[in-house]
Amino acid sequence: MRDNNNTREGERSSSSLKQQPQQVPMSLKLIDSCLRLSVVPLSVATIWLTVTNHESNPDYGSLDYNSIMGLKYMVGASAISAIYALFSTVFSWVSCLASKAWLFFVPDQVLAYVMTTSVAGATEIVYLLNKGDKIVAWSEMCSSYPHYCSKLTIALGLHVFVLLFFLFLSVISAYRAFSPFDLPCDSQTNIDA
Repeated sequence: MRDNNNTREGERSSSSLKQQPQQVPMSLKLIDSCLRLSVVPLSVATIWLTVTNHESNPDYGSLDYNSIMGLKYMVGASAISAIYALFSTVFSWVSCLASKAWLFFVPDQVLAYVMTTSVAGATEIVYLLNKGDKIVAWSEMCSSYPHYCSKLTIALGLHVFVLLFFLFLSVISAYRAFSPFDLPCDSQTNIDA
């Protein structure tokens, strides 16, 4: 009887230890910060390349950032991601906020989805500029505006890197948010014992 009680007390103490907040490994925190800081220059470069991109053609006129509505969404998503990445990097090193994993989990997930839609929209724009769409009578424009298309392709490539970084950040923040909890199968075996 006494051994059985000791076993149950040992299980309770080990399960209570698992539910206490775990310290995030320093290497994971460093990777998280590096990814967040890398987002800032890539987003700023995407914004700069997109907004300053313009080219004139004597036959068809001028093409610039304001000519295509989807580019405004890409610039807006880049600006939001750069601002958030900068602030979240600073806040991740503040000890009272760093322990609140949910403060990073939710915005990281939301921004990963926003960046996914932004990259999808910008990819479609670049594709239509390069290939056109004969069904809706949209001719390709890159033969008339080669400089514009090349700068926009570079901006899209940088935007894709930002998306990849946010996908990694969302996985890291999910790990930080859910790692203090027991697995469902472990808690079931503790109840049965």
